[in-house]
Amino acid sequence: MTTPPKNTSGRGQRDLRVRVKTAKGRKLSSTLWLERQLNDPYVVRAKKDGYRGRAAYKILELDDRYGFLKPGSRVVDLGCAPGGWCQVAVTRVNALGQNPRKPVGTVLGVDLQEVEPISGATIHQLDFLSDEADELVKGWLGGPADVVMSDMAASASGHKGTDHLRIVALVEAALAFAFDVLEEGGTFVAKVLAGGAEAEMNTMLKRNFTKVANVKPPASRSDSSEKFVVAMGFRRRAVEAQEASED
Repeated sequence: MTTPPKNTSGRGQRDLRVRVKTAKGRKLSSTLWLERQLNDPYVVRAKKDGYRGRAAYKILELDDRYGFLKPGSRVVDLGCAPGGWCQVAVTRVNALGQNPRKPVGTVLGVDLQEVEPISGATIHQLDFLSDEADELVKGWLGGPADVVMSDMAASASGHKGTDHLRIVALVEAALAFAFDVLEEGGTFVAKVLAGGAEAEMNTMLKRNFTKVANVKPPASRSDSSEKFVVAMGFRRRAVEAQEASED
């Protein structure tokens, strides 16, 4: 089980916070972002643990709580760059077969951009919105997926309302993809932004999964509006019945 990194700048200790001076040509917002990165305990811990980013701890904490990354599972990571979620999944589903007493899982990452190879995972450069994506993924997996997960975020516009609508649309697209590739009883995990427009999506999730939770893991920054939806117990028959009624 993961534990949040400890803050070592307590009372009676030196202030070890790194302060970044504004450089010529660098915006104040960039300086503040850099300072936050340098002082983020999860960023420091990710480097120590060999993860490609602090986001790895978000999926670790979610899996610690809900246990959807089981040995032997087939996992699809949408928008997998830079690869931290894939790294976690490889260990949790025993993709490298390091535990000979447990079944060996499969981890498949897809992204629009090229991603550096990850031991134990197969990475494909693919637009998951393309017409052939679902069949390609099932072919690469050798069958339907047990878990579809996504830490994707749409490009920021600087307008909070617009950004919220964009990420909700992206999550809904990921959910539609999950409907096509998930095994009965499977799990869907995705990042969303709190803002109200996700109500319709939550209704869809509750109709097609037996358990739906909205949670903010400790690794999510407190000043961020992000949260994660964990939908378990996929009901394929419910999706098929709905599709049949719409024909």
